[in-house]
Amino acid sequence: MRERTFVVRRQDGWDRLEELLARADRGGLRALEPAELQRLALLYRATTSDLAAAQSRDYTSATRDYLNRLTARAHAYVYVEAARPGWARVATFFAETFPREVRASWASIAACTALTVLAALAAYWLVGERSQNVYALLPHELIYVIDKPIHDANFAFDRNFSAVMASAIITNNIKVAMLAFAGGMTFGVLTFWALLQNGLMVGALGALYAAKGFGLDFWATVAPHGVFELSAIQIAGASGFLLAQALIAPGRLRRIDALKANARRAATLMLGVAGMLVVAGTIEGFVTPQRTSIAFRIGFGASTAAVLALYLGLAGRRRAAPAQALERGA
Repeated sequence: MRERTFVVRRQDGWDRLEELLARADRGGLRALEPAELQRLALLYRATTSDLAAAQSRDYTSATRDYLNRLTARAHAYVYVEAARPGWARVATFFAETFPREVRASWASIAACTALTVLAALAAYWLVGERSQNVYALLPHELIYVIDKPIHDANFAFDRNFSAVMASAIITNNIKVAMLAFAGGMTFGVLTFWALLQNGLMVGALGALYAAKGFGLDFWATVAPHGVFELSAIQIAGASGFLLAQALIAPGRLRRIDALKANARRAATLMLGVAGMLVVAGTIEGFVTPQRTSIAFRIGFGASTAAVLALYLGLAGRRRAAPAQALERGA
């Protein structure tokens, strides 16, 4: 290929790489969104191939020197993450990558939340109208005779076993989240079912306890751990729907390419979900069982809701601000 033709064909990719590197120079890698970081890596690999081609074809030194400088600049950023300590990468993931992806996936998460809430409200109304309806909504193993508040019924165990219980709770919740995630590969059918069942269970059990006069205790018992737990399930459902979206409506991409792109996003969400479920299980194992008042339990739940909202809404924003401000001023 003639050098002039080669440069014309490849210049657009080099320019895009230059733009990303300029932003990274001003604000660091934190100035780039996760999708832009991925694009940076892909453009770097393409440019290294261009450099090899330019060298093998004996193009002019101007072209070879330019590509050599460009790949050297990109190399410093592409491999900086791999050189960082493991704990630093974990901290960056939870401080920036995960909350950014949650915000980017807000529509899918909102749809999952709406499905869960509607299922819970429907179940609460149906069971409240006629308690026998619970047998049509829930598996029989989840239906039992209610003769005491859920806090007393569920947590009348030796407190020395709190760690064991927390571990069991975390394991079970991760299984539910994985079903919601993997269900995306069934075109979202199993994801829909998992969210529906979760909503029906919460609503139906809440109605049963309310009918016996223990409704406030039920919600107070769910509150401390429930914010993290239920939010994590919705995010897991959103990850499943991302996979389903790639299968059902890949857009202009090939279905396999759309699936790869959405699978990376879904994996980011699921890693964050695992962390959230560890927090929820720890609270449920160590805080929820304590003999505290209803007011304390509700207050604790409200506090976790505020913390989670601030984290998912604000984390990872401020560090990108300087680069964005420079771009606006340019």
